[in-house]
Amino acid sequence: MSNICKNLRKIREKKGLSQERLARLADVANNTVIKIEAGKNQNPTLDILQKLSKALGVSVDDLIK
Repeated sequence: MSNICKNLRKIREKKGLSQERLARLADVANNTVIKIEAGKNQNPTLDILQKLSKALGVSVDDLIK
């Protein structure tokens, strides 16, 4: 499992957000968040990563490190 999968889930849960809520805040499809966390989308676009990191209040580096 990639770092993105683990980091996204860890940060999202730490912030107390559901996958659905994060998707809404980031303006991405709920399925996108589910697939990234499940490891089915291991190379999300930079645009998606920027939207997710902004919604979570972290840097893109925090998601991919």
